[in-house]
Amino acid sequence: MSKQPIARVLLDTHALIWYADGSPQLPVATRQLLDSPVVERLVSIVTFWELATLLNLKRLALQPNLATWFELVKSNDFQILPILDKHLVAYATLPQVRDHRDPFDRLLIAQALAEDLTLISRDGKFGAYAGLQVRWG
Repeated sequence: MSKQPIARVLLDTHALIWYADGSPQLPVATRQLLDSPVVERLVSIVTFWELATLLNLKRLALQPNLATWFELVKSNDFQILPILDKHLVAYATLPQVRDHRDPFDRLLIAQALAEDLTLISRDGKFGAYAGLQVRWG
């Protein structure tokens, strides 16, 4: 019998990069949470879309390449969350938040809300979305 997760988390793009790189920018408590065997860790396909966009615009250098990152995420027991119809329905009804129009962030927020996930992010603007559970630190 497998254990039920005590938490289900969705990583924001910067959280995934900092976790994978072992960056000190990721708080120790957050790293410990992500390393816990009883936490279900999800990475949205939206994150890979954002990474691909940043690579294409030459605003990010990702080593060794994006294909390897897909394999890294899967081989480390992270689940890749696809974009489902209920996520787009939630996206369409998100309130407009001043100075927060980033479509990648907003789709991650919609996914977290639709799936009842805690979003791992340091983005302070996420607190403006009612019902969204955000954790950093």
